Amino acid sequence: MAGQTIAPPPASCDYTTSLPASLGMMGNDSLGDCTCAALGHALQVWSENANPPIDTEPDANIISLYSDACGYQGNAATDQGGVEQDVLTYAMLSGIPVGAGGSQRHRITAFVEVDTRNLDDVKIAINDCGVCYIGFNVPSYLPMAPGTPWDVQPSVDFKIVGGHAVVLAGYNDATQMFKLISWGAVYEMTYAFFQEFCDEAYAIADADWIRATGTSPGGLSIADLETQMSALRESGN
Repeated sequence: MAGQTIAPPPASCDYTTSLPASLGMMGNDSLGDCTCAALGHALQVWSENANPPIDTEPDANIISLYSDACGYQGNAATDQGGVEQDVLTYAMLSGIPVGAGGSQRHRITAFVEVDTRNLDDVKIAINDCGVCYIGFNVPSYLPMAPGTPWDVQPSVDFKIVGGHAVVLAGYNDATQMFKLISWGAVYEMTYAFFQEFCDEAYAIADADWIRATGTSPGGLSIADLETQMSALRESGN
C-alpha cells in the first residue's frame, strides 16, 4: 500500500451534536482511569451516531477495564493511570467489558498512531473513525468547567500537572476548535492548544461505527477504514 494518498478532510465535522449533556464520569472523577474512560466515551459516540441508542456503560465496567488493562486493584497504590497503547491493545485483543456486570466484551477492530504534528491527519481520524483518541500534558491553568475553551495562555504558568486522555469527536476549521469529551461532558480545545500540549493520538477502527448497512455514517466499510488507517500510518513515517 506504499504511496497511498489521503484526501484532505472536510472543513468541519461534529459527532457530539446529538449526545446528551451528561455523559457520565466513567470513574474518572475519583480515579486516574482517563485512558479507559476515553474508550467509554468513544463507545457513546460510535453507538449514538451509527447504531443508536447510545451505549453508556456503567462506571463499574470502565473501572473493570482499568483493572484488567492497567493493574488497578481497588487501592490508591495501584491507581497509577494507564499507557494509551496498552489500553488500546487490550481493547483490541481482550475487549472492553460491556453489558450487565461486564459479562460481554466489545473489541475494537484496529488502531493506528496518528502524527500529532499533522492536523489534517487528526481531522481525518475524527471524520472517518468518529473519534481520535489522544493524550496530552495538562497545564495548571486548564479550566475544568465546560464552556470555556482550552487554549494556550502564554501569560500564565505553563507548569504541567499531569497527563490526560480524551477523545476528540469533532472539529471546525472556521473556529479553529476541536470538540472533545472528558469528565462526562463536551469541551472544546483550540488547534493551538492541541499543537502545544498533545503528544500522542490514535485512529480507531471499530465495528460499532459501521451501520447495519455495512458502512460508517461517512460511507466507509471496515475494509475502507483499515485502508485509510494504513495510509495514516504511512503519512506519519
